[in-house]
Amino acid sequence: MTNQLRASFKTPEEEWYEGKVTRHDHFDALSHIDDALNRVPVELVVEDRRQFMASCFGYFLTMHRPVKFSGSVIHQLLLREVHHNRWLDEMRFMLGTNEVRFSKVEFCMITVLQFEVVPDTSRYVNVDNGLHHWYFGGKDEISSVEFRDVLRLDEFQQAYNCVKLCLIYMLNWILMGLDERLKIPVWQIRLVDDLDAFDVFSWGAHVYRHSIYSFKHVFDWRRERFQRRQQAKKADKHMQETYNIYGLSYALLVRVL
Repeated sequence: MTNQLRASFKTPEEEWYEGKVTRHDHFDALSHIDDALNRVPVELVVEDRRQFMASCFGYFLTMHRPVKFSGSVIHQLLLREVHHNRWLDEMRFMLGTNEVRFSKVEFCMITVLQFEVVPDTSRYVNVDNGLHHWYFGGKDEISSVEFRDVLRLDEFQQAYNCVKLCLIYMLNWILMGLDERLKIPVWQIRLVDDLDAFDVFSWGAHVYRHSIYSFKHVFDWRRERFQRRQQAKKADKHMQETYNIYGLSYALLVRVL
């Protein structure tokens, strides 16, 4: 590799370090959606599963499981991010002498999610006797634990309630790779009560915006922290920096493999 190519790395080669990546787009959790749909009362189960499979996220449930993930590939890829003068919301990586782009174009091709302008989400309001009131008492804050418990334990006596909860679960735990310390956005709970509106929402743009921000900033301050730890431990060559990556990291992996 030429010196000119090396100079384009955002993280200089002499500052590269061993990393252990923890991902949060839990494709192994697809089984939780299957389990929930299987608990729907017998008179509703066929229609609820049909409705979910026909939704904007339904095809993800057909993915081969378990989905393999390589944190080491992701780490080595992120180390090879290069400076570029194109769009701010895309990334470029130098693999050998080839520059590889990761942008909304590739993301859209991989996920086949809707990609339009994201609307103002504050306009979504509660529906009378909707999901927000039925399961969460209309609260402004819904924790990840509370939401998962509802999906895990409820018997779903109302038609499509399981479908709606599964869509929110798919969005946050599988596609968004949400930090579980964060709350579930209430506007999503309100929106999903209108399944047609949920289906045409620009989820591709929404998930991509969240993902690309995470990917571009995942190394912020971590390199410096690793160097400080390394100095304190007298440069132990076996040290690693462990970090989280949020967003749909699987799409990044598919792009380069």
